[in-house]
Amino acid sequence: MGKKISLKKGSREDMSELVNVAAIFGEDVFNDTVMQERLPKKVYKELKKAIGEGKELDPSTADVIAHEMKEWAIEKGATHYTHWFQPLTGVTAEKHDSFISAPLSSGKVLMSFSGKELIKGEPDASSFPSGGLRATFEARGYTAWDCTSPAFVRHDAAGATLCIPTAFCSYTGEALDQKTPLLRSMEAVNTQALRLIRLFGNTTSKKVTPSVGPEQEYFLVDAEKFQQRKDLIYTGRTLFGAMPPKGQELDDHYFGTIRQRIAGFMKDVNEQLWKVGVTAKTQHNEVAPAQHELAPIYAEANVAVDHNHIVMQTLKRVACQHGMKCLLHEKPFAGVNGSGKHNNWSLTTDDGKNLLDPGKTPHENIQFLLVLTCILKAVDEHADLLRESAADPGNDHRLGANEAPPAIISIFLGEQLEDVLEQLVNTGEATHSLKGGKLETGVRTLPELAKDATDRNRTSPFAFTGNKFEFRMVGSRDSIAGPNVVLNTIVAEAFAEACDAIEGAEDFQKAVHDQIKKYAVEHQKIVFNGNGYSDEWIEEAKRRGLPNIKSMVEAIPALTTEKSVEMFEKFKVFTKAELESRAEIKFENYAKAINIEARTMIDMASKQFIPAVIKYTKELADTVVAVKAAGADTDVQSDLLKEVSALLGKTKQALTQLIQVTDQAASMEEGEAQARYYHFDVVPAMEALRAPVDELEMIVDKEAWPMPSYGDLIFEV
Repeated sequence: MGKKISLKKGSREDMSELVNVAAIFGEDVFNDTVMQERLPKKVYKELKKAIGEGKELDPSTADVIAHEMKEWAIEKGATHYTHWFQPLTGVTAEKHDSFISAPLSSGKVLMSFSGKELIKGEPDASSFPSGGLRATFEARGYTAWDCTSPAFVRHDAAGATLCIPTAFCSYTGEALDQKTPLLRSMEAVNTQALRLIRLFGNTTSKKVTPSVGPEQEYFLVDAEKFQQRKDLIYTGRTLFGAMPPKGQELDDHYFGTIRQRIAGFMKDVNEQLWKVGVTAKTQHNEVAPAQHELAPIYAEANVAVDHNHIVMQTLKRVACQHGMKCLLHEKPFAGVNGSGKHNNWSLTTDDGKNLLDPGKTPHENIQFLLVLTCILKAVDEHADLLRESAADPGNDHRLGANEAPPAIISIFLGEQLEDVLEQLVNTGEATHSLKGGKLETGVRTLPELAKDATDRNRTSPFAFTGNKFEFRMVGSRDSIAGPNVVLNTIVAEAFAEACDAIEGAEDFQKAVHDQIKKYAVEHQKIVFNGNGYSDEWIEEAKRRGLPNIKSMVEAIPALTTEKSVEMFEKFKVFTKAELESRAEIKFENYAKAINIEARTMIDMASKQFIPAVIKYTKELADTVVAVKAAGADTDVQSDLLKEVSALLGKTKQALTQLIQVTDQAASMEEGEAQARYYHFDVVPAMEALRAPVDELEMIVDKEAWPMPSYGDLIFEV
């Protein structure tokens, strides 16, 4: 059964109730154990073959699986099923159908679920973003069962629902979702990685899979205070707000003792995630007040993507149950750290070999060095694509600040691997590897600790951390599918080129050595172990020729360059039309997001801040008259009245300007030009309006201010 882990079930009086994690883990998942128990052996083997080899299921086999899945789900209380998919909206989508079939003559109904219903669904494709792939009158689209990601039963206010992970494509076969290109990219990197390891004599591994572990950061605020702020309701971030006297400067929240209200929330989140098979492992307070993190154990990339969506949905749902709101925006509060989602990525064979494990002597691990230098090449040549994969409107506020990686893509290797790389570049061969040694603490009672051969670098956007790469740029609310599609594909391309150069060589060792040295020399410029936050690095990166793409609108064009189109089409991950559609969707989404923010600011300033300040100035003016009539000094009141009135004038002027540029932007045709106008004209006008309002918040009586302050939101959770 496994070790019983005791967790507090509820209040102090309920401490006798324990949670056995091993017992509840995966209890709501139609996983391998359930399938072995419930499916006939022949059907089970056919399904495992389909999962392992990508084969289609015949209708009769699908019918048996569907029947058993339905019976299992009904036992869990399910009344409905849904094809759970990931359209290009950034969130998941679902349509619920009950298991009931046509009524019988007796007035009763049968509960049925066919193989056809399991394998294929038909949502309205024209109602989801398609970037021109589907016209409004072309409504047909299909969801197709992704049998490599297990179905699960979700329990919520709607009852129990059988959720079937699916891909989503158009009537003509184009991908309209995040899952389809991810599965294509996984196949691409699998094919090329197998080619590579076969060169080194590995004939036993049958599959190479990208493994991913995404660390999810989030904020929690009180629900009642959340409801008093239109900016949080409409945009997910505060568009106005002055910093309180205390922020995160004392570093006392990071890894601090978790408050009881938050601990209760985390406990419920963990239990719900464990039941649906999500391996929630780590939880802690993050750097900013009211900020926290949850991290799972690694899973295959497509399963990890599904699980991360489940994590985000669960965080939001459970927060509401605890009288809180979960904020997943990358920058919900100015002045404190924003939230990211570190995407830990590695390549693992079906028999447990990690291709990114350097071993104790990396300089002798030739296969690892070839894999490593291929990744250097991939990231260097496609830095713009990798940057684009982490681009969204919220990340524009985060990337480049002293809290997140800079907008410049570089790779941190650490002292050990950088030393090996320099040996290859300078002498043509690596003869030694730096050792870790022992950590001297100066305290005899502490145990002797093994010291790693390299430090870590939190300022690097793409850091090697022992046996994986950590892509730190991804936004906290984004799907991790996009970044992993890019990573898988660019690495597949690098592996393919290396194999093309090595296969058939008369001297294998020399060919491998030459390829490693070639990639090390040509792509050493992408390696940077220093402070990515420094101004000096910006200048150094420019000298090296590394792109510095500062915003989402400047990043999107990377999708449709000739180089990108050629690569994605070669490995059958995207067609040119699919790439162009995604670029169009992203430009439109950026414009819509900024338009909503700008209109929200206009609404708040017009209906809340300006009226509140006018009322305050009237009361202040009445006070000046009354004090003067009493013969007392009114200098302080008069000065304050002048200061508030001057800021009120600046606010009205900035508001007028924001209205003008927002109306101008909205009148433009949708596309890149409109998105760029929103970025370069509307966003600065928004910042210009925020500045005087935030100054006013610091002066106006708190009782007169129309909404909760930053202090109320981030310190009173």
